[in-house]
Amino acid sequence: MLNGDGLRVVLWVAGCSHCCRECQNPVTWDPNGGLPFTGVERAEIFAELDKGYISGITFSGGDPLHPANITEVTTLAREIKVKYPKKTIWLYTGAVWEDIQNEEIVRYLDVCVDGEFELEKKELLLKWRGSANQRVINVPATLREGKVVLHQD
Repeated sequence: MLNGDGLRVVLWVAGCSHCCRECQNPVTWDPNGGLPFTGVERAEIFAELDKGYISGITFSGGDPLHPANITEVTTLAREIKVKYPKKTIWLYTGAVWEDIQNEEIVRYLDVCVDGEFELEKKELLLKWRGSANQRVINVPATLREGKVVLHQD
C-alpha cells in the first residue's frame, strides 16, 4: 500500500544502473538477479488485477526503465492498460521525466515517480517517495499540458 494509491499489485524488476546510496533494494541492481518472469508470473499478475478491490499495478525495482527491463515492462503496461483501462499504472524510476518523456511506456502510465533517491534529501513523511528531489508526476496531465504536473493526493 506504500507503492502507490490504493491496494496494488507490485512487480519488482532486477536491473538498476543508478545505484543510489542507501537504496532500499540494492539486491535488485544486478540485471541478472531475481527470478525469471514467465507465463506463470504473468498469469498471477492478471489474476490479481482481475480482483475488483485492486487499484492497479506498480512497477518498481531496480529500475523498470533499465535497458534489461524497458521492452518487457512496456509490453506488459500496454496489455494492462488495454485489459484494465480503469486500473492505474504507477512506475518508479531513478531517471528524470525530462529524459524519459518520449519513451513509449509513458503513454500507459498514470503516475511516474522520478529521480534517484538522494540520502541528503530523505524525509520520513514524504508520500510515495523517499527523498524530496523525487516527483510524483500525474502523467496524463503532464502529457496534455506539456509540462510536469504533480499528482495530487
